[in-house]
Amino acid sequence: MTVAPPATRTRTPGAARTGAALVALSGLLTALVAAGWGPLVSLDHRVADGLHSRAVAHHGLTRANRILTDWLWDTWTMRALLAVVVLALFVRGARALALWAAATSALGTFVQQGLKAALGRERPSWPDPVDSASYAAFPSGHALTVTVTFGLLLWLAVVRGARPRVRRAVAVAGAVSALGVGFTRVYLGVHWLSDVVGGWLIGAALVALSAAAYGAWVTNRPRAAEGA
Repeated sequence: MTVAPPATRTRTPGAARTGAALVALSGLLTALVAAGWGPLVSLDHRVADGLHSRAVAHHGLTRANRILTDWLWDTWTMRALLAVVVLALFVRGARALALWAAATSALGTFVQQGLKAALGRERPSWPDPVDSASYAAFPSGHALTVTVTFGLLLWLAVVRGARPRVRRAVAVAGAVSALGVGFTRVYLGVHWLSDVVGGWLIGAALVALSAAAYGAWVTNRPRAAEGA
């Protein structure tokens, strides 16, 4: 089967609608967190308490989770991975697309830090902690960064007309990484469950809206999207 040229794949069907839905969901969750909604707080504490007791009792599993969260799925590891892809695109002439992806990643960091500063949510506190983290809790920076990174990588694969097996591999790696890092952050007692869900929703919303905006920009200014 003939693969369509990259420039024909800049439009992502439903990206704007998906982004709007994700913004609504993440906005609702943020509002509930800010208001300290009882049922949500209760759920967060039940999940955190249950996982923390296991983390304290199983040192080997706890050590493995720390390695995964501090190295494989660390925010700087994710940014470095995306930077390599962005640089490759830039060198190959897809400069607009490369810069767009880099800007989206930077925006994710800005949104994450802005929400942390605005809400100032406290992280879980334990008499016997198995890990530590600084700054505010919501949203989880690890969850948001992994979601943005793999979301952008999947979008770039689609835009560049990558083979279906490549797109599937990126999607599977992204799903495993997002779920995995979310688990590690709650298991290690440095985030609430809602922090992680918030990171997923906000990160996915940013990618979807960015993809929709890029598609609209290319449609209006086709000459500006050299190499897509």
